[in-house]
Amino acid sequence: MDKKKTLIHYTFFLLAAALCLMLASRSSFLYPLNNWDDANSYFSVGKGIFNGKMPYRDIFDQKGMYLYFFYGLCYLVSHTTFIGVFIMEIILGALDIAGMYRIVRLYAGKGVSLALAPVSFAMIVCSRSFWWGGAAEEICLPFYIWGLYIVTDYFKNHYEQETMPFRNVLIGGVLAGMVANIKYTGLGFFFAWMMMVFFSYVAKKEIVRGIKACFVFLFGMFIPFAPWIIYFGVQGALYEWYWGYVYINVFLYSKFDDYGPTFFEKIYNMAKLLYWQIRSNWQYYVPGIAGLIFTFFGKGKKVLARLIAPVLFAFTFLGIFGGGREIPYYGLPLSMFAVFGVAVIAVLLDKLINTNSGSATVVLAVLCTVLSVLFVYANSMNIPFMKTSRDDFFLYRFRDEVLQTKDPTLLNVGCLDAGLYTLCDIVPTCRWFQTQTLDIDEPENNPYMEQERYVREGLIDYVLVRDDIPKSIDDHYELIDSESYGWYGYDFNYFLFKKVR
Repeated sequence: MDKKKTLIHYTFFLLAAALCLMLASRSSFLYPLNNWDDANSYFSVGKGIFNGKMPYRDIFDQKGMYLYFFYGLCYLVSHTTFIGVFIMEIILGALDIAGMYRIVRLYAGKGVSLALAPVSFAMIVCSRSFWWGGAAEEICLPFYIWGLYIVTDYFKNHYEQETMPFRNVLIGGVLAGMVANIKYTGLGFFFAWMMMVFFSYVAKKEIVRGIKACFVFLFGMFIPFAPWIIYFGVQGALYEWYWGYVYINVFLYSKFDDYGPTFFEKIYNMAKLLYWQIRSNWQYYVPGIAGLIFTFFGKGKKVLARLIAPVLFAFTFLGIFGGGREIPYYGLPLSMFAVFGVAVIAVLLDKLINTNSGSATVVLAVLCTVLSVLFVYANSMNIPFMKTSRDDFFLYRFRDEVLQTKDPTLLNVGCLDAGLYTLCDIVPTCRWFQTQTLDIDEPENNPYMEQERYVREGLIDYVLVRDDIPKSIDDHYELIDSESYGWYGYDFNYFLFKKVR
């Protein structure tokens, strides 16, 4: 019976995730395509892995390996559409909802917790931080949420009786390792996670055991690294892995300036940034703030139990935005704290509604799911793009022109992967197959100089240019099509060049 109920629950989670994402994500079949350049870049690198290309060395993007591996699996589902990505988003979304259900269940009854779980997810996917769907932060979200569940359960129900079992510490480390291999700026959450767990050992005067727990956590983090150590090690490319994922992100991508703002100016800037984050993503910040207050002022809690959620939020925020960059989808991991606001609602509903009967739970679950879908439809910024026809979208016209050449090669100049690699099922043949905004001194590693060389030497069949046309383009190429296209007040000009034979 328990297995049957579990199956029913996860079927419900999958259905709720699919309905919300069907509207919120441009990977959905309701949209002409997901034309987000970041997501298409991940797809192209993932495609490259399954076609013998090595990330960082053969084709470059600066995210972590599990992100590309997951996208590569999506490529195996469909080479020219994002249907595989949509399926991946649904599976991860179901895991998000399952984790949020477990968190709400810590505060309220089973029936109301089950029914309200999709509400938390809807608040997340209709926010501005969700962007167009398929972000690295979205892929990380289940690992955050289940880490949040483990530590919340411990401090709420077990902290006063015992220290956290090493098994749970190990799981926390594995979750952190997965995030580290997708986008490591999110590790602020897990730094605070282990810090608070260590303090719980100290509070019980088990300092030595607490130190051991730190090593157990680090061992758990190491486990997800092991496959990639073998993958790059066998091919003699461990340095390329470090250079492409660590060095580039730490020293060339984040804004570190010795002559930057003072400490107090940084505090002011961070506060201002948080203010705009709240305004832009009120869908999850309003319940999130209410939930953090609820967890802090809960009855009968000791200091660490009161502080756990606010400390996790603060360190997650600092880890994401401390580098000085602010892009809308960066803040998505902070959306997990909305679950505490939903827990407040669940506690109140528990007092008003009797959900002990199965029929009442079903009715409430259906109602909450319908309201969640309507909330997504009313708030997601992607809904207007749903009206765009494939026949009218210029990338499909560009696709038809490129596919007139057998086994064509392609280069993106002036932007990340615009989506033409996906639509044409082209595996990138150049390391700098798209323009990266990286200021690298070494000529052989400078993306601008290398792309200019590709064009100057006529190494590619087709060149898709956004705005800034390379000076030497006329040496080997002719313009065959163009289009003006933009979004949210930004206007761009796209040019498609073909190599003259």
